[in-house]
Amino acid sequence: MVKRYADDERFSLGLRDGEKYINGLKNDGRSVFIDGEKVDDVTVHPAFYQAVRSIANLYDISSNPANRELMTFKSPNTDLPVNKIWMVPKSKEDLEERRAAIECWAEATFGLMGRTPDHVAGFFVGWAAGLDVFDRNINMRRSKNLLNFFNYLRDYDLFITYTIVPPQVDRSKPMHGQNPSDLYAGVIDECDDGVIIHGAQMLGTATALSDYLCLSQITPLKKGDENHAVNVVVACNAPGVRIYSRRSYAAAASSVYDYPLSSRFDETDSLVVFDKVFIPWEQVFVYKDLEICRDQWWDTGAHAFGNHQAQIRLCVKLKLLMGLAKRVVQMNGIENIPSVQTLLGDMASYAAMLEGLLDAQIATCTSNSDGVVEPGRQALYASIVLQTEAYPKMLDWIRELCGGGIIQLPSSAQDLLNPNIRADIDRYIQSPDYSGEERVKLMKLIWDLVGSEFAGRHEQYEKFYAGPPFVVKSRMYKEYDFEKSEYLVDSALSGYNLKGRL
Repeated sequence: MVKRYADDERFSLGLRDGEKYINGLKNDGRSVFIDGEKVDDVTVHPAFYQAVRSIANLYDISSNPANRELMTFKSPNTDLPVNKIWMVPKSKEDLEERRAAIECWAEATFGLMGRTPDHVAGFFVGWAAGLDVFDRNINMRRSKNLLNFFNYLRDYDLFITYTIVPPQVDRSKPMHGQNPSDLYAGVIDECDDGVIIHGAQMLGTATALSDYLCLSQITPLKKGDENHAVNVVVACNAPGVRIYSRRSYAAAASSVYDYPLSSRFDETDSLVVFDKVFIPWEQVFVYKDLEICRDQWWDTGAHAFGNHQAQIRLCVKLKLLMGLAKRVVQMNGIENIPSVQTLLGDMASYAAMLEGLLDAQIATCTSNSDGVVEPGRQALYASIVLQTEAYPKMLDWIRELCGGGIIQLPSSAQDLLNPNIRADIDRYIQSPDYSGEERVKLMKLIWDLVGSEFAGRHEQYEKFYAGPPFVVKSRMYKEYDFEKSEYLVDSALSGYNLKGRL
């Protein structure tokens, strides 16, 4: 008998708090591997413990009665309060409310967790607002499946992530041309009750922390790749799903004081292997259809809503960078130096531009035939292009402001706890208005954001999460309104001729 997702006893109807989220993960049978061993329980393993608590804190925030107006709206199905990350906006005001809720969550992680539950929720909001796309194949209409699962995610307050890119094996060949042919995740069989998925997929950020996983392809597919042209969802503890985590920055952190960000906000990234995983038909939204697999991203609001969330998070992260830059120049007594003010002005310009583009996404919102309002795409893709340039530059500028100060630091918090060592630290590592401990604490925070392994991963993430820069710029090219620009060119050319001004 096929087990229906609605019968999953781990979850219950309504908003959940952090404790319910943790209990849903605890010993749920998922197959997570790290450092050569299988993880018995991700909620207590050192590699995932703190990240699980960081996600749990988000659920505590959204379920707190004091935040009811900010974080929730009434479910159209149950009339119970549900998280605004699942709101399908019908007005500019709805978009603004949704932004405020997402921003509240982003501030709780300082914008440092890119795959919190609101990210892929944005893609599902876009899909739920563009159901007609999933019915374009009249022989295999799947919109009802998608809408039912969207309602389930919303009303049970669940965490879903995605894997939408194949492994980097041989990019010179199409997916079906790999050796073996089932190397990349795709359909290998089907039966009356569902389909069988086999192969691997990346980049499974936060898969070890999530309830469900969405498998699809955002990479362009070619004729012959039909077995990979799917959109399906599967529980992260489903039989045959194996999650291989990269090295844990949290487990490697000597203490929260020494690595305040790595230790708490490492969401981890994983290779996900699907070993003949059974997917019931009700969890299949796109099936062997190259066109719909492509169109689900661009002909719905999915890519717009998902990346709008990412830009809200990024703006919070840039505010953190600005605050750190301001604090370090104050601490070093260089705030009034013109060249330092110029550098801070450069940083502030990037932060303000991205904040302005975020405002513009709402100001230029558009509505579809069903009255669903989505962020303005021209401003959205402009911000993604700018992001790939701004974030690395802002990190470099903070490094310039800090100089050797972020390198010459005590080896660990233990130095400060040793009275004999502490005396020298207090004397030689201080600033006029900051004690040695305060200075070390700030510099270790900055190092974890600009110089640690955690920092390197974040720089790479912000540069490539939306795709290679040329792909992002190509999307900007497609979204830019050239019509008015060309009209101005025609107007300029029509105003004169060989005889002079007309």
